[in-house]
Amino acid sequence: MRSAGLLPYRLRGGLEVLIAHPGGPWFANRDEGSWSLVKGIVEKGESDTAAAIREFEEETGWTAPRDNWVSLGETTMRSRKVVVAWAVLHDFRPEDLDPGTFEMHGRRYPEIDRVEWFKPEFARRKLNQAQGAFVERLESHLGLNGV
Repeated sequence: MRSAGLLPYRLRGGLEVLIAHPGGPWFANRDEGSWSLVKGIVEKGESDTAAAIREFEEETGWTAPRDNWVSLGETTMRSRKVVVAWAVLHDFRPEDLDPGTFEMHGRRYPEIDRVEWFKPEFARRKLNQAQGAFVERLESHLGLNGV
């Protein structure tokens, strides 16, 4: 299985990345290690970039930036799912989140219940461990390693 996603970032007194906390009852009381990039499954016949755009827009309600993407490569999750990601410089407003929903056991839940901007060291603690590599790669791309 393969997923594709976007990692928005901004430079406000240093690097900050926007990550998402998944909605639904399974993640309601989970925090560190449970957050994620906004990502989703690459459908058969769909390109990775098209999936990243589609999933970002479905899960946040925001228009995905279409240019100046920074490739962050791939990582493999413990579940063996491969995630490919790109960073995009954009200052989204978390309070404007309008998440898509999913149904489980006859109830509707938001796909994402919140997004927040985090400095890299906090983002790595919040993110699923395998996805922390994307933050490190973005820091490297920006020449911010060890800052």
